[in-house]
Amino acid sequence: MKLEVHQPSIPQPVEPPTRDEAEGCIQCQLGSKMVLFITGECHWQCDYCPLSENRREIDHMYANERRCEIGDWTAVIEEGRAMNATGTGITGGDPLIVRERVEEACRALKEAFGDSHHIHLYTSIHFPPKHAESLAASGLDEIRFHLLDLNLDKYSPTIEACATAGMNVGIEIPCEPDRKERLYELLEEMRGTPIEFLNLNELEITVGNHDNMELRGFNLTNEMTAGVDGSTELARGIRKQVTLANLGLGEDEQEAYGYSVKFCTSIYKDAGQLRRRFMRRGETSIAPHEQLTDDGTVVFGAIYCVEDEAENYISELVEICDVPAQFLHHDPANHRIEIPLLLAEGIADEIEAPAAMVEIHPTHERLEVGVIWLNEHRP
Repeated sequence: MKLEVHQPSIPQPVEPPTRDEAEGCIQCQLGSKMVLFITGECHWQCDYCPLSENRREIDHMYANERRCEIGDWTAVIEEGRAMNATGTGITGGDPLIVRERVEEACRALKEAFGDSHHIHLYTSIHFPPKHAESLAASGLDEIRFHLLDLNLDKYSPTIEACATAGMNVGIEIPCEPDRKERLYELLEEMRGTPIEFLNLNELEITVGNHDNMELRGFNLTNEMTAGVDGSTELARGIRKQVTLANLGLGEDEQEAYGYSVKFCTSIYKDAGQLRRRFMRRGETSIAPHEQLTDDGTVVFGAIYCVEDEAENYISELVEICDVPAQFLHHDPANHRIEIPLLLAEGIADEIEAPAAMVEIHPTHERLEVGVIWLNEHRP
């Protein structure tokens, strides 16, 4: 029996990067950025914070979906290698609440992956300008400020210091429909600053912020997205105004703003960036008996058995079905032998054991998302 493993190529981004787009965004769109959630702690309690209760205000660390002990850079680097990461985005909480940990992470990542490994970070803290040099020296390439109350003035000294230290500086904020006037004022205030880009994220309604969003009178755009009604329209209007002005096509001979604007929808973050990251990790770490789907999940066949029977099943599969041993994997935790799906479908009706197609996410924990039984037997 000839066994083939299908590995689809990673699709191109929905919207190709523009020439003035931030490097962190480009790599994120390609699915090649590892996400380092360095702490859940944050003092600001923004009413639109999308974090779930199991991450909010808790000092713990995740590399992608993998839980890591605080300071365990070996585990973080393993996760980076498992997806062949070209860079890392450091997020939280607010990462700079643990600034020394951030600098330690940057040094470890640069040492493991080289200077070309691009690192960007999000923060709401207008920290003392003197810290900009140590952040840059540790390897931080790009910093994105989330302006509390959309107040640029109090961040200006820190922004200047970060740019002087050699970091690319941007602003990243949710696009709040009820702050339209203030957002357009902010566009003008950003002129003549070292800010290189403005990233607008579609405001989302999540389990973590639902009550607050309801108090502000926000509704979902539709049932297919978590986006707030009006957020997309406002963001596109802002992007259009800035882009046209930068091209010399603005109304009333409007001068160029000197920075770019990007808009990221909630759907694109999930269906685009996350899917591409899963596909990249799957392509890097997939086992011989597994298949990578176009949805970024991994499927394989499985025969369920008790521990004492596993060795006999494996021997029979090798001898009778002529299956190479590397196409078989015993998973004692889930009481099953993982095999190619094609083989499982072929023998399901011939064996007296439960056979199934199993679908998982290609994450460190291999989260199971679906099981389809191939015969009448059950574990």
